[in-house]
Formats: sequence, C-alpha cells, structure tokens
Amino acid sequence: MEKYLDIIKKSYSGYWNYLKHELININHWDNYFYGLIVISLVVWGLEIAFPWRKNQSVFRKDFWLDTFYMFFNFFLLNLIILIALSNTVAQFFNDILGLFNLSLYKFQLFDIDDLPTWLGLLIFFLVSDFVQWNTHRLLHRVPWLWNFHKVHHSVKEMGFAAHLRYHWMEPVVYKSLLYIPLAIIGGFDAQDVAIIHFFNIAIGHLNHANLGWDYGFLKYIFNNPKMHIWHHVKHLPKHVRHGVNYGLTLSLWDYIFKTNYIPHNGRDIELGFKGDENFPKDFLHQEMYPLKK
Repeated sequence: MEKYLDIIKKSYSGYWNYLKHELININHWDNYFYGLIVISLVVWGLEIAFPWRKNQSVFRKDFWLDTFYMFFNFFLLNLIILIALSNTVAQFFNDILGLFNLSLYKFQLFDIDDLPTWLGLLIFFLVSDFVQWNTHRLLHRVPWLWNFHKVHHSVKEMGFAAHLRYHWMEPVVYKSLLYIPLAIIGGFDAQDVAIIHFFNIAIGHLNHANLGWDYGFLKYIFNNPKMHIWHHVKHLPKHVRHGVNYGLTLSLWDYIFKTNYIPHNGRDIELGFKGDENFPKDFLHQEMYPLKK
C-alpha cells in the first residue's frame, strides 16, 4: 500500500512541476499548453472566416463553458486524477502479472525502436485510434458509460471547444483500455508522440467546428465536420439507435464496419439526445449527473 501512495505522491508532484515548466517555457515546439491555445485560435479563426451556420454567433451557446472544459480536461484533470491513477493502475497491473511470473514485456510484439520512426508512429496512431473507436462505441452501448458520455452530447451548438467537453470518467476508460495494446507494441519517444497528439487535437477541433468541410476523397480516411455533426444528431433512426460515426480522428473504421451515416447535409440538424432538456447546464451539475444516476 505504501508503494502505491508513493506513486500517487510522485505523480502529483511530477505533473505539477511539468505543468509549471510548460507555462514558463514557450521555446519548445511540443509545449502542450501553448500548442492547445494556438490550435484553438487557428480553428476558431477558420470558424469566423468560413462559418457553415452563418446565423450562429461567434460566441455560440455554451462557448465559455466549453472553453473551461477544454483547459480543465486537458490540464487540471491530469493534475487532479489522471496521472496518479494511470501510474497506479499500471503498477497494480504489473504486480498482478508478477504473481504469475509474467510481464507485459513478454507479450511485446516488437520493439518500436527497431522500426523506422515514421512506421512506428503510424502503428501507434492506427492502434490507438482503433482502440479508441471501439471504446467510443462502448460509451454509447453500455448504459452506465452512456450517462458519462451524455456530458459531451449535451452540446447544442457545435464549435471547436466542444471537442473537449467531456466527463472526467471518459479519459479514465479510454486510458485503461489503451494501456495493454500500447504496452504490447512497445515504448515511444515523447516528442514523436507529440506530433500525433497535436494532429489528433487539430482534427478533433475541426470535427466540432462550425465548418462545412468534408475534405473531398479524404473523407473516407479522416473524420470531418460534415460527418461528425451526425454523431451529435438528436434523433436517429431505429436501426442506428446506439449512434453513428464513432471515429475520433479516422473515419476509416466507420466505413469498414458500416457505422457511417450521412443521410443528407446536416448543417441545421438538432443536436443532443432524448431528454437533454432536463440535463444540467452548468459544469458542477454535469459532473455530478452520472454519479447520481
């Protein structure tokens, strides 16, 4: 027990020092704090310059709530719970394997360092995106997980910051299910992974932005605003009652597994979910909602 408490303590202090370093030092390209700000301002600028819904306000409904969610989930949530939880769960899992004289290293398929950098990053990107696509489907199909995911689907007007409106439990689920697949693949250089991370943030922001883009033939590979808005539609036909277009960065999985759905131009469709008129409107009550359920 003392070992786990020590891990939690070091996780908090380590991430706090990292966050202070990110805020103070702006001279390295993989700075997540300022990287998020730059990406957000660029995509917001595109929304303003090329609005799909021209009658939607620049400061749309819940703009400031989503902006708060964006920084809370991206930085403070890591400080409050995720880093400590991830490190503790990883150690606990390895301890369980150790009881059987096993280690994840014994299941490692290959060492990423033995591959060309581009190939290693491609494998990391495809595996993580596919696992997250499946996790996203679970959030819609498992009732108690759906109660957490409702926070994200409570968005009534789409904009870039809606990308990071989600309950703190969601990344716990995502990271837990990602841990074993990524451990089996092998280690990754933090700076190399930052490239993938920034790319995913940019695509996620664009998916939720007030933009009428689908990227032409690339729509069959990458998720896009015209496709993702149907993921947020309030009224779905019965044959897709659990949801559609689950892709995070890639739309590829939806086309392969037939969960793609774009019946017509969705610019003005109603967003949300059944009963969302009774869903809490403020941060604290939204966070408490699934716990009460």
